[in-house]
Amino acid sequence: MKNRIHELKNFYILWSTQGLSQLGSAMTNFALTLWLYQAIESALQTALLTICSYAPYVIMSIFAGALSDKWDKKRTMLVCDTFAACCTVLVFILLKTGSLHTWHLYVLNAVNGLMNTVQRPASDVANTMITPKKYYQKTSGLRSFSGSLITILHPMLAASLYALGGMDAVIAVDLSTFFVAFFALLLFVYIPPVKASAAEEKETLFASAKAGLKCLNQNRMVLMLILFLAGVNLVASAFDAVLPAFILPRENGGEAILGIVTPLPE
Repeated sequence: MKNRIHELKNFYILWSTQGLSQLGSAMTNFALTLWLYQAIESALQTALLTICSYAPYVIMSIFAGALSDKWDKKRTMLVCDTFAACCTVLVFILLKTGSLHTWHLYVLNAVNGLMNTVQRPASDVANTMITPKKYYQKTSGLRSFSGSLITILHPMLAASLYALGGMDAVIAVDLSTFFVAFFALLLFVYIPPVKASAAEEKETLFASAKAGLKCLNQNRMVLMLILFLAGVNLVASAFDAVLPAFILPRENGGEAILGIVTPLPE
């Protein structure tokens, strides 16, 4: 037991702190949905928040893996986390000065989406690098568990905090979780560097992306699975876009109700 804990020490620290940071970020995104709908009462403009978050992910994800292969994983995660935190701080400043407008949120969500596009493959690779092969199934299960737990908890926690303390309270929690994750990764998690081969160093970004598409073409079942999940998420997103406009105008705690019934995105 002690030997297993020692072998998975880096993973446990990275998994727990990054999960906490993801929970804080998800709470802020949900609270901004509440704030925006209450400010403009437009389901379309509220739904555009999600589109601005996922559009960079869809457009740039083909290149994100190639970029992650070329860059240092730990440094990439730290930089992406810092950019995301800066966006949250900027939202807070604009909110307190009364200068926050809808287009600000669209731009900041697009930046966050771009950072997530680069960070996610780097995080996936980093988790694999710090985990002994014999524990892959265990750690994969833990990561799936934390992801599902965040999906379930963040709407309820965000709605509760928003009702009690407004956006200030939600942003304070988000930034606190960021600092915990940032310093845990910086000071306590060792991710071994990976030296690229001479051929990989010379390979261009577009050549790497082309190789990835070729691999998908050769593995049609994986491609079909990706397309199937894309269709499922498209339908779920359409429902999710209408939900705030249906529930928030209701009396006696529309925010709390939305926090409870928000559907899973996947």
